[in-house]
Amino acid sequence: MSENRQTTAPNPQTLIRVAVALSGWVALAATALPGGSSLRWIPVFLFVCVGPGFALLYPQPGMLRPAARLEALALAAPVGLSLAVLTATSLFLVEGFSATAFLVSLAAFTTVAAAFPGLPLPAATRGAAERGRAKPVKRR
Repeated sequence: MSENRQTTAPNPQTLIRVAVALSGWVALAATALPGGSSLRWIPVFLFVCVGPGFALLYPQPGMLRPAARLEALALAAPVGLSLAVLTATSLFLVEGFSATAFLVSLAAFTTVAAAFPGLPLPAATRGAAERGRAKPVKRR
């Protein structure tokens, strides 16, 4: 009664999505460490800077070309910081700002965003679409 079980390796994109989704919760857990510890501020800093932006931009359907990967990485920080500023401002306006509320809000957003495909990137679509539809020029 031996069963033939084939183990398949998980999709790399799935692993990336899970890692991005968990990054916010790891940053939140890191706040329980002692105050001056670098193990506390480094995960929080990295998550706030690039976590939400990376969740929105990187999980693209299919493999990205090198230029599109570079574009996603370059845009992850400004998009992530913009989302962090919007979250912090919103929490200040409702008079509910705390580090925990801030990180929980960003972590929840990142978890949801990582479940969906990333936003389309101009470098990912522009170059491939133009090359695929290019017609030879007829010269007279």
